[in-house]
Amino acid sequence: MRILTLDDSPSQRWPYLEAAPRGGTRTAWFPLLRGTVDVLPDDVSALLVLSDLQGVAPHRVFDGEMTLLGEMLADEVALLGELGELPPPGSVGVVLAGDLYSAPGANVRGASGDVRSVWQAFARYFRWVVGVAGNHDSFGGPREQTRFQQRPGIHLLDGEVVELEGLRFAGVGSIIGNSDKPGRREEATHLRLLRDTLRERPELLVLHQGPNVEGTDLRGSPLIRECVQKCTGLLVVCGHAHWDSPLATLASGVQVLNVDSRAVLLERAAPQPKASA
Repeated sequence: MRILTLDDSPSQRWPYLEAAPRGGTRTAWFPLLRGTVDVLPDDVSALLVLSDLQGVAPHRVFDGEMTLLGEMLADEVALLGELGELPPPGSVGVVLAGDLYSAPGANVRGASGDVRSVWQAFARYFRWVVGVAGNHDSFGGPREQTRFQQRPGIHLLDGEVVELEGLRFAGVGSIIGNSDKPGRREEATHLRLLRDTLRERPELLVLHQGPNVEGTDLRGSPLIRECVQKCTGLLVVCGHAHWDSPLATLASGVQVLNVDSRAVLLERAAPQPKASA
């Protein structure tokens, strides 16, 4: 899969509250960008790709009550689809790249917690939801997570590959770090899991921690870059470290789409007219 176009300016923006760097809360705006890809399954009109939804927002379905940002976004994007401003939600697949939790008051940076409600909000409207856990995400206890992963239309991946309507997704969640801390994995274990996953030749790889881009200020892991750049034709989706420019191409031609604190709607490109004889 290859991204052909990506808008520079968002088509939609929503206000939300997030934790400020020096304490307290501040207002931010969550953007939705639109782009096109060369191929999608026949019955899928678009992929909605997003991550790092670490905030809260007023939810009009609940009379303005504050909810996790992802819960509000699921309803808002679905409504735009029902109004015809975006593709119908039933024809859109959702890709989540992790870190979907916020403290209820949006006043604690790096808060961790249960994000099942966000996944379920997207699954309520959209065709299916596939993705990975971030280092701040939990899914209840072990039994609760197992039951959650058995829900129809939900595909939480960590070292697995799933084929959805002919499109092969792989996912590796968490980040490289001290495995004594939640959401982290020792370097050797994480890279081995990533390499094993790539051997199954996915078309779209979902990571929380993504690669860096050599020679730029686009942050990430150089070790992950060394793994993914060998996979010709792969599209990598990631979050965790924010990039000012969301799309980059590695030296090998592999594309990386960073959706930290943003959503990208990837629609099927219109067919090009045939050249006249």
